[in-house]
Amino acid sequence: MARLDLNALTLWITAAAQQQPQDLATQVEQRAGVSRATANKALRRLAGMGWLVREGSAARPLYRPGSLRQVVQRYPLAGLGEDLPWSRDFAPFFALPETVRRMLHHAFTELLNNAIDHSAGQSVTVSMRQTPSHAQLLVSDDGRGVFDKINEAFALDEPHLAMLELSKGKLTSAPDRHCGRGLFFTSKLADVFDLHANESAFQHRGWEAGRWREGKPLKRQGTSVYAAFALDSTRTVESVLQAHSADGAGFDFERTVVPLRLLTTTQSGLESRAQARRVGARLNQFRRAEVDFSGVSSIGHSFADELFRVLASEQRTLDLVPVNMSPAVAAMVASIQRYPIRSAR
Repeated sequence: MARLDLNALTLWITAAAQQQPQDLATQVEQRAGVSRATANKALRRLAGMGWLVREGSAARPLYRPGSLRQVVQRYPLAGLGEDLPWSRDFAPFFALPETVRRMLHHAFTELLNNAIDHSAGQSVTVSMRQTPSHAQLLVSDDGRGVFDKINEAFALDEPHLAMLELSKGKLTSAPDRHCGRGLFFTSKLADVFDLHANESAFQHRGWEAGRWREGKPLKRQGTSVYAAFALDSTRTVESVLQAHSADGAGFDFERTVVPLRLLTTTQSGLESRAQARRVGARLNQFRRAEVDFSGVSSIGHSFADELFRVLASEQRTLDLVPVNMSPAVAAMVASIQRYPIRSAR
């Protein structure tokens, strides 16, 4: 008889317990190639760990999914639609608060559609897990990687520049089919969001407002996106969308935050006009842009002049707002803003 791997068992036991609660031991016995006694022992262990709830009599036990739940599926990308995997293979097996279910549904379909339309890969693996406190989603494709795709489409040469553009929103390499909201708003809905591709990784945490930071990348091909949602989250799909509208009540995507930390390294600060032009790229698509200086202790005169004097004069319909400035940054910005560009007569 084969040795039973409990971790492998948790990948499908949730769906099996819901679909055939009276015959779970037989399924374990057949799928894992173990004896009936070993199968029953494994089910008792899983019940003790929270993966199952055991009911019925000792002779005829019944099982149902517990507080821990998980479903893992791998799909070929060719011909795949993102709707059926959610409604058929995942949603029926989780017990989530309605607001969290809607956010997870949004994230699931957006991330899976990105893999289908943009990855140029062969397959995608989707894993969803529920714990007593969180719902977790991982979507991993075997394609070219999101940063490579963006760098090619927008003539960029570094993953952190691609991430800077992604962090603004409204970025898509297929404008006829997408408006660049999916990945952006999924990152805002989640409490924890990690994006891995092309040997780079970036993290967003819901409690850190608009900030992004570099993470430790996964050593694998393609793009992997992890998103976690607290079951007691006070966010809703509507509240996140409205937070990025000009008036805070509509659903137009008019406000963004630009995390300048993505442009800095231990060797390079914010000094040049070229850096400022990277910050200002595509901001004319928004009505308000908060320039977030979190983690930036100082900036150069040329950077400040290009961003807050030259760009501000060129994009007069844009409300460009510096936030989270250190005293040194605030002083430099104030010195620039005292000298607006005047039109020639």
